[in-house]
Amino acid sequence: MSPSPAGQDRVDDAVVVGGGAAGLCLADRLTGAGVGVTLVEAPDGPLRPAERTWCYWEAGSGAREEAVVASWRRLRVRGPDGRTVESDPAPLRYRMVRSGAFEQAVHARLRASPGARVLRATAHEVRDAPCGAEVRCTTADGRPLTLRGRRVFDSRPVPSAPPHRTLLLQHFRGWFVRTAAPAFDPGVADLMDFRVPQPRHGLAFGYVLPLAADRALVEYTEFSRSPLTTAAYEQALRHYCADVLRLGPLTVESAEQGVIPMTDARFPGRTGSAVFRIGAAGGATRPATGYTFAAVRRQSGAIATALSRDRDRPFVLPAPHGRRALAMDAVLLRALDTGRVDGPRFFTDLFHRVPMERMLRFLDGGSTPWEEFGIGLRTPVGPMLRTAAELPFLARRTAGRSEESLR
Repeated sequence: MSPSPAGQDRVDDAVVVGGGAAGLCLADRLTGAGVGVTLVEAPDGPLRPAERTWCYWEAGSGAREEAVVASWRRLRVRGPDGRTVESDPAPLRYRMVRSGAFEQAVHARLRASPGARVLRATAHEVRDAPCGAEVRCTTADGRPLTLRGRRVFDSRPVPSAPPHRTLLLQHFRGWFVRTAAPAFDPGVADLMDFRVPQPRHGLAFGYVLPLAADRALVEYTEFSRSPLTTAAYEQALRHYCADVLRLGPLTVESAEQGVIPMTDARFPGRTGSAVFRIGAAGGATRPATGYTFAAVRRQSGAIATALSRDRDRPFVLPAPHGRRALAMDAVLLRALDTGRVDGPRFFTDLFHRVPMERMLRFLDGGSTPWEEFGIGLRTPVGPMLRTAAELPFLARRTAGRSEESLR
């Protein structure tokens, strides 16, 4: 929809800033719950992100199934020595969503709702106001625009990570490839393939999501302190495709690249009386894995439920992750960063010793304390306990960069 002068007097139940995964999910859930919402997206140009891939696992059929371009029942992890762990984590299935299809589905719902709208504008300032909060924007044609809402949910990336003890980056480049001959099993996705050269600090792995026997998304991923150059990613992908996967002649149809912060920083969920942070900027990225989409969907559903029940009650933003999960992630990140645990062996052993379905629930924050205790016993106990003991005495520091999650 296009903004109009009369629209500036409107006070929405909610204004959602940012049209990434978090903003789209929340606008979708709020509209479905009958909550009036304005979704503010950046105009075409450098602030508007390119097509992205979001992945997650879920039981049953979820919302926006029309945006799921592929799914897999069987998942696989390969160790550095070729040892393979493959399993069907029923009832969970691994799903791939493309941002373009997801955006189209959400926009269609918003257009069909009289209480919802999509505005293309650049948001400059979000602040509390007598009505609740307001967003000061500039439209694509250069006009100033002020949007008002009882609450504002801001998903724009923050310029730097909050104070933290550990900050690793999950950085990657992926190729959508087409091979000259069938080379993939469309029923199996490779979550981690450690048969790649490992960096001096951190870990690296391949990631393969087959779309057909001759098509797949193939990624090279590192957990380390700084990203690579595009040329270095390309070299790593060429090696992985040719020497490890032995795909033969292939065509690279498109590519995507991203950086995801993996940190024990405490992201504030509230930045004003009626201003809330969501998405990666609000701590939705799971520190130990880099996955964000599932947490965004859960949080969006909880927000929509709370606002639809009683819009006049004081609102408390649901946390994207539990404290217990964040505490465990902080230990693992520190252990990886210090080199006390060997990353490829750590993850390969865990998937080998823990049933896949339980492992995925653990990584998604859905495991019980007893299950987590059992998983903990299957890790290198000494290095993990040493790391847990030192964490309370480490100072938090401010450094690093946070970017929107692509996974």
